Amino acid sequence: MPLRVELKPGERIIIGQSVITNSDTRTAFLIDGDAPILREKDILTSETATTPVKRIYLCVQMMYLENDIPGYQDLYLGFIKELIEAVPSFRPQIEEVSNLILSGGLYKALRELRSLIKREEDLLR
Repeated sequence: MPLRVELKPGERIIIGQSVITNSDTRTAFLIDGDAPILREKDILTSETATTPVKRIYLCVQMMYLENDIPGYQDLYLGFIKELIEAVPSFRPQIEEVSNLILSGGLYKALRELRSLIKREEDLLR
C-alpha cells in the first residue's frame, strides 16, 4: 500500500538519497517502494543535534537513511552509554529503541526517540 504524503509550500522531504523541495503550492502524492522517507520536521543535522538524545536520534537517522546499521553501531553504543550514565531513567526507552533497531524497525526507533527528545527537553528546562 503506497504512503500518501502531503507537503506544505516550500516543505522538503528526503526520499532515499534525494531531497525534494515542494513548490509554492500544497502538494499530495503517493510513494510506493522501500526507500527511506523523512519529512523536514523530522530531520536533524549535526548542527541541531546538541543534546545526548538528539545525537542518538541523528545516529539512528543516518542508519535509516543510509541503510547501514553496522557503520553507526559503535557511535550509537557510545551515545547510549553516555545517556544512560547521565539519566538512568531513560534506560527502558533506550532499550526499546535498541530492540527496534535490531529488528530493522529504524523508522519506529526514530519515532520512539522523538518522544524521548521531548522528555529530555522537559528535564533541561
